[in-house]
Amino acid sequence: MQQQTSPALSLNNVYQPEYIADPYPLYQRLRETDPVFWDETLNAWVLTSYADAVVMLRDPRFSAVRFVTDTNQIPPEVVEALGSPMRALTRQMLFLDPPDHTRLRGLVAKAFTPRVVEAMRTHIQEIVDRLLDAAQSSGQIELMGQFANPLPAIVIAEMLGVPAEDRDKFTVWSAHFGSLLEGKDMTMEEMVQAFLGVSAFMDYFRGIIAARRTTPKDDLLQAMIDAEEGGDVLGEEELLGNCVLILAAGHITTTHLIGNGMLALLNNPEQYELLKHNPDIVSLAVMELLRYDGPVQATGRVLKEDLTLRDKQLKAGQHVVASLGAANHDPAQFAAPDSLDVSRVENRHLAFGQGVHFCLGAPLARLEAEVAFSTLVRRLRNPRLVEDVQWYPGMVFRGLQSLVIAFD
Repeated sequence: MQQQTSPALSLNNVYQPEYIADPYPLYQRLRETDPVFWDETLNAWVLTSYADAVVMLRDPRFSAVRFVTDTNQIPPEVVEALGSPMRALTRQMLFLDPPDHTRLRGLVAKAFTPRVVEAMRTHIQEIVDRLLDAAQSSGQIELMGQFANPLPAIVIAEMLGVPAEDRDKFTVWSAHFGSLLEGKDMTMEEMVQAFLGVSAFMDYFRGIIAARRTTPKDDLLQAMIDAEEGGDVLGEEELLGNCVLILAAGHITTTHLIGNGMLALLNNPEQYELLKHNPDIVSLAVMELLRYDGPVQATGRVLKEDLTLRDKQLKAGQHVVASLGAANHDPAQFAAPDSLDVSRVENRHLAFGQGVHFCLGAPLARLEAEVAFSTLVRRLRNPRLVEDVQWYPGMVFRGLQSLVIAFD
């Protein structure tokens, strides 16, 4: 079958100014044009319906092994210098299929069970209150820098047993890591800079791991180290790569969930008031905020074999991108999908993915967001935006650069 569609239409258009602040009209146009869309610009199939996205996420014929850097385009001396971080990223559980994925995920899954996470609620509330106390007297808060970023950074750093005061470093390194995951075309200089950031991230963990050899602690990082020492269960690059993944993914996505969600509530004041006066619906509200404008908007796979999806013939080796943002606004799955409803009950959103790669940190992210939003709506009286918001351009990740809020 000939793979031809309008070259002007592409998921890559999310980087254009008119779609950075609101990509959802683009998603709708893609879905209405063809829910299984051959995107010439991306050289990939783009799935925009909920049902098709679920197929991609659950069907093992769609492989997660896709983080492959084209070393032919990189000078040999750069490949030699950055070989370790390049290899480490390919060993992250995010980019592995079973059985390797199963083995790695099993090593860290116990730290993120709902029971273990729920036991952290009181401590998370203490962190939330401390951060808001610091801003309370000024009557204004830059939510991203003063709250949404430090909260999850502190929590995940404590779980891993690394100093929370290093969170400014985590933020910089995580941004480098995120730029590699984003998939946008990068100059050679940008790519090298990003890998250098990941390399610095790995060196940071190497130092902490070396100290743990003589002074062990009872935390997630120690459990991963002990597994590595248990007989080739977790190699050094696997250990370092997944430490980077857990710390970066463990705070950046939750940061954007809090920022995107708070902006959505401020833009829908009746929903803000509904949550404020009905705090018992906060778990439903968090699920709706994840659906309505989630921090992860797309994910990809590579086909292991030929298959048919709807009326399209997809070939082995082709890349496939599921637009999670589009799937979460699919009217075939969600009633009034473009409306925010914090009391929505039927809400099987795909913000955390689905299948074997369902987000490991989902219970933690939900808990942090529940505590954050329930406290924000209670403590910020008469909140209002002080200035226009600025979004980071992104196809994979969606988040705010800043969110300045004044309150009484």
